[in-house]
Amino acid sequence: MAEERGAIHLRIELVLAVEAFPIAGRFVISRGAKTEARVVVAALRAGDAVGRGECVPYARYGESVESVVAQIESVRSEIESGAGRMALQRLLPPGAARNALDCALWDLEAKTSGRRAYLTAGFARLVPLTTAYTLSVGTPEEMRAAAMKAADRPLLKVKLAGEGDDARLAAVREGRPMRG
Repeated sequence: MAEERGAIHLRIELVLAVEAFPIAGRFVISRGAKTEARVVVAALRAGDAVGRGECVPYARYGESVESVVAQIESVRSEIESGAGRMALQRLLPPGAARNALDCALWDLEAKTSGRRAYLTAGFARLVPLTTAYTLSVGTPEEMRAAAMKAADRPLLKVKLAGEGDDARLAAVREGRPMRG
């Protein structure tokens, strides 16, 4: 039988935690607002090495902190028995739980092998990526101010709520005129 790529061959202990990180102000989208991000953290210990991964469950996809923790717990024995990244693809569906464990497995493999994760993934070097900075729904004045504050960001994602969006978009354009 071929050895699974990404499998860890040390005794593994899975430690789960839920952490809360306050958000500066409120993050508002059309479905609601939040003032903190609740994060599920999966730590995999093998010898002196600890691989860490995390995820934010999204209600929009039917996830909650409790459901994600339950999903991870449902595969605890397989993970602690050494199931690697390939087996994880079969054990859990795409989503927050699989993401947290996948990241922890990549991190643990890098730490136990002494080889950086990006090299194991087949990349010769790391290349910076441009990501979007999200502007929360607010009054036109709040969104103009937020756009001005994010003037150095290369890409903005603007959350809208329906009624009043024309004024919100105009305010964002005033605060951060389109580039190029």
